Amino acid sequence: MLEDVKGRQSLTCATTLNSRLEMLMRGEVVEKRAVERFDIELSELEAVDDEELEDINIADFLPATDVTASQSVEDPKKTKSDMPHWGERATDVNFKDSQEQVRVRSDLLNNLVNYAGEVNIYHARMGKQITDFGFNLSELTQTVVRLKEQLRKLEIETEIQIRSGYETESDKYDAGFDPLEMDQYSTLQQLTRSLSETAGDVDSINEILIDITRDSETLLVQESRVSTDLQEGLMRTRMVRFGGLSSRLRRIVRQIGRELGKDVELEIEGESSEVDRTVLDRIIAPLEHMLRNAVAHGIEKPEQRKTLGKEEVGKIKITVVREGADVVINIEDDGAGIDAEKVREKAIKLGLVTHDAILSDHDTLQFILQSGFSTADEVTQVAGRGVGMDVVDSEIKQLGGFLNIDTVKGQGTTFNIRLPLTLAINQALLVSVGDDVFAVPLASIEGVVRMTGYELQRFYDSETSHYEFNNIEFELKHLGGLLTGTQPDYSKQLQLFPVLLVRVGDKHFALHVDNMLGRREIVVKPVGMQIGAVRGIAGATILADGRVVLILEMSALVTAESVFKSPAPVETVVDVIEDEIKTVMVVDDSITIRKITERMLKRYGIEVMLAKDGVDATSQLQDNVPDLMLLDIEMPRMDGFEVANFVRNDDRLKDLPIIMITSRTGAKHKEKALEIGVNQYLGKPFQEEDLLHHINDILHTDF
Repeated sequence: MLEDVKGRQSLTCATTLNSRLEMLMRGEVVEKRAVERFDIELSELEAVDDEELEDINIADFLPATDVTASQSVEDPKKTKSDMPHWGERATDVNFKDSQEQVRVRSDLLNNLVNYAGEVNIYHARMGKQITDFGFNLSELTQTVVRLKEQLRKLEIETEIQIRSGYETESDKYDAGFDPLEMDQYSTLQQLTRSLSETAGDVDSINEILIDITRDSETLLVQESRVSTDLQEGLMRTRMVRFGGLSSRLRRIVRQIGRELGKDVELEIEGESSEVDRTVLDRIIAPLEHMLRNAVAHGIEKPEQRKTLGKEEVGKIKITVVREGADVVINIEDDGAGIDAEKVREKAIKLGLVTHDAILSDHDTLQFILQSGFSTADEVTQVAGRGVGMDVVDSEIKQLGGFLNIDTVKGQGTTFNIRLPLTLAINQALLVSVGDDVFAVPLASIEGVVRMTGYELQRFYDSETSHYEFNNIEFELKHLGGLLTGTQPDYSKQLQLFPVLLVRVGDKHFALHVDNMLGRREIVVKPVGMQIGAVRGIAGATILADGRVVLILEMSALVTAESVFKSPAPVETVVDVIEDEIKTVMVVDDSITIRKITERMLKRYGIEVMLAKDGVDATSQLQDNVPDLMLLDIEMPRMDGFEVANFVRNDDRLKDLPIIMITSRTGAKHKEKALEIGVNQYLGKPFQEEDLLHHINDILHTDF
């Protein structure tokens, strides 16, 4: 048996062993010779080297054979439930550990996480489609209700009109029945009844579709729950303890300390904190470099520390803390700190800043992140070449995090690294600037306020452009100006604009955007080298409607011009009156005409308001006044002439231009329209060029 196990062959006595085990579990008596034989086989197995058996201990599966046998003899009434259960013994700790650990290639795991992210994207798109389908079903329901009401009215009108013709109709049929004795139906009556039945069928189909939609929504919710659990499970498989790096980091500190003749002690707090494996792999090199710098530049030699009244053994402390969806790593030393004035002099010497530039200590320290920048007095194998911190900063930013440096001269330096817990999923706020949509990570946003166009203009026109909130001053910036250099639009003085409150290091910024589209859970996708090289772009994501949206890196975006460029003289903001987006209201009872006209106008960047009849149009005009109205004549409830009269007799709307578009091209209709005050009169079907020509004439545009 031992040779079979060593050779990984099947056991010849497996059947016998199984039968003995089953007898023991049933509480039956096992022959003593069989038990002894079994003990011999087990003793042979236990003599095998652990590595040869891959930690599999068969004895752990079984109760002690002698005791079990004696108990069975003494108490033959024991039931099966009183005996040790095979499954319970199979969960022994040693066996369990060998089963729980499975080696999986990292690239396969990354692909699975990416696939889970794709499932989330498709789930969002399906959810949007079902929402749109439900909205259209509600519209269909209302349409069916209106259709049934109209058919009922038609049926009543038909009954009234045809009653008068019963006598003449009865003359044609000599059946001997009076109209009061037997109903007689005309073709029109039969048609109206048939239409009513058809409307009822449509209503039934509509109800079925509503039920299917409800079921689909329920299934989508269940699918979302399973998908979320799957994604969270996959994300957990990528999480590893930070403590796995502890021995490596301590070894580096000891090695550099010996080379430089310094006594250094490394303390790590939060070793049990878990970080995404990809993030941890990419942050190892930056951490090692910062530890080398801390030992080489920060920690003094023992005699110097003794002179300064410090302990001869220098201390470096790494703290790892999870904060929401981020992991924060602090590297703190009790060394000499960074001389900000020395950094400033070096920056002036390299031409990175002018002599008259006014920079805070925090801004000054950012220069050490520049390539080739070093304040070391001599170049060694460990440090002094000015290569490394720029790579550290670049790597951290590529991971979607940021690096903050705090120092106290003579007391030490703290490097604060904030990284996303995982690179695959992130929480973001969608904002728009003009026609462009961007995703801003929630981790970089401290709050959101709203300001009117008038207030924004007043802040921009002031010399400081500072907005105070909760006793904190925020430097006001326009996101469009940071991205494309465009000027903010002040034309809508009373409109409320969202302003994002962002903190970068010890500086605070208020970013003015045009619109805020809401919070989303986004799947972070990498971008190509061309876009990835653009400062301020951290990645991209795909929205539910299929649009690709760029993810902004706020720390790089807001500090680009204030730190690495010489401050330019404050220029007076010049009001730039850009071509405003024109709004046109299309009033027509034909849904086909409304949709065709809407698509045509939107191709030229025109905003469109749609009204299905005159009553709908007048209702919308109470809230919004367009730049132009395209008006049909023949409409239910309120025709085009009545709408035009309403507009011309309203002091607020009397200057609203109207182009009447109708199939009634006769002189009588045209004269009445012009008499009311319609600006232009077009017949259906109209040519696109003719309509655009009239729009350009009225609005003084060039579409």
